[in-house]
Amino acid sequence: MAISYLLSLCLSLIFISSVSANFQRDVEITWGDGRGQITNNGELLTLSLDKSSGSGFQSKNEYLFGKIDMQMKLVPGNSAGTVTTLYLKSPGTTWDEIDFEFLGNLSGDPYTLHTNVYTQGKGDKEQQFKLWFDPTADFHTYTILWNPQRIIFTVDGTPIREFKNMESIGTLFPKNRPMRMYSSLWNADDWATRGGLVKTDWSKAPFTASYRGFNQEACVWSNGKSSCPDVSKQATTGSWLSQELDSTAQERMRWVQKNYMIYNYCTDSKRFPQGLPKECLAA
Repeated sequence: MAISYLLSLCLSLIFISSVSANFQRDVEITWGDGRGQITNNGELLTLSLDKSSGSGFQSKNEYLFGKIDMQMKLVPGNSAGTVTTLYLKSPGTTWDEIDFEFLGNLSGDPYTLHTNVYTQGKGDKEQQFKLWFDPTADFHTYTILWNPQRIIFTVDGTPIREFKNMESIGTLFPKNRPMRMYSSLWNADDWATRGGLVKTDWSKAPFTASYRGFNQEACVWSNGKSSCPDVSKQATTGSWLSQELDSTAQERMRWVQKNYMIYNYCTDSKRFPQGLPKECLAA
């Protein structure tokens, strides 16, 4: 009895898991002058964009490894020029970052889902996808899983990208800097849609993106310490800290990449005339 109690107590200290998301408790709206709103007793958050400003929010917690889920419904209709984001990022000039960016488009054209990974301020690891559904018609779940071995980007439970820790061959991997979760809706019509050729139609403003179901299973960083005292030991428990893609998940990811990937830095030899990045050759 005492052992089971101590075990449950230890697990509660190691992980934070918001089973029932509450935006009032878990995030703060950081900019937008009222364009970000939390309603439904903290269960729904909306961001809006007009010609004057966009809006954004961030998690109250910082994480050093975690699994972050967010249900999002993107800007409907003519969303050209707009960008909706969900990402993890550390502060400073040599920051780490793990990105989901949703690039809007003209009515009837699909969104572009842009992913990237930065370590010590260095990115250039873009992969882009079209989605196999309309992300504006309903809520869909977007997940960033970040553990010491890999980063997995997931859409509705289907992995679309895996970025492995390949420090052994000289590829940088984010593992030392705590990051917060951020999200924003902003105007980027100088580049977002067809390289900036299609501009934002402000007659359609305000543009609105909606959020619910924020779930954080993570090692929370506070006062210079992690809530996971020994990540290497916890990684043996079979949790997200040691999660990898099994053969079924790998097959599903290959299906997405074959049918819906529209850009992969690992195949862009013109961009890297001196040779593709090492992790591309090792994959």
